[in-house]
Amino acid sequence: MGKWLIAGGVVLILLGLLAQAGWLGWIGRLPGDVRIERPGFTLYLPLGTMLVVSVVLSLVLQLFRKFF
Repeated sequence: MGKWLIAGGVVLILLGLLAQAGWLGWIGRLPGDVRIERPGFTLYLPLGTMLVVSVVLSLVLQLFRKFF
């Protein structure tokens, strides 16, 4: 279990570095992402991004479960 937690942490760090470098600029700008900006108020609902991330993670986990 410890190895999986470390691997997950490394993956999250790598994704964070890619996001900071601008390689993941499409995240948060997909169709379906809602952004409402008013003076003194901002509402952001990344519905399209959450859908894409959910599908990708589901596929990766299904492949992982099938082969390991």
